[in-house]
Amino acid sequence: MMTSHIDPTREAFNAFKALPRDQPIHMLNLLLYRDEAHYPEGHHNVGKGWTGREAYAEYGRTSGPIFRRVGGSVVWRGAFQNMLTGPAREWHDGFVAAYPNAGAFLEMVTDPEYQNAVVNRQAAVEDSRLIRFSPGEPGGDFG
Repeated sequence: MMTSHIDPTREAFNAFKALPRDQPIHMLNLLLYRDEAHYPEGHHNVGKGWTGREAYAEYGRTSGPIFRRVGGSVVWRGAFQNMLTGPAREWHDGFVAAYPNAGAFLEMVTDPEYQNAVVNRQAAVEDSRLIRFSPGEPGGDFG
């Protein structure tokens, strides 16, 4: 059984916060959706019968205004086709979200409205990866 990663560990979040907050960042997101969204008991979306993809779309709809308000934008999006190098793992979707700085990301994830919206992401995702990068210049060769 492979370990699922839905939310950051406290250690990973602390390491993120310890990095510079005043520089642009790109966040690589890899997503594997649940067949059926799994909401906590008593949540208002329980019983809607959504797939993971539908619950993630709701997360996008409800978190999008906050994402845009902090200056975030999606700079690349793609649908998984094949794992060439790495563990034999399939992903449904991937995208890179750009933020003007890490502080903007932290502002988003600590916003009370975002905290309400992220329940949809947690219900939607079976496994995920969220990886911070410092953006470089596009173009050129591999090196």
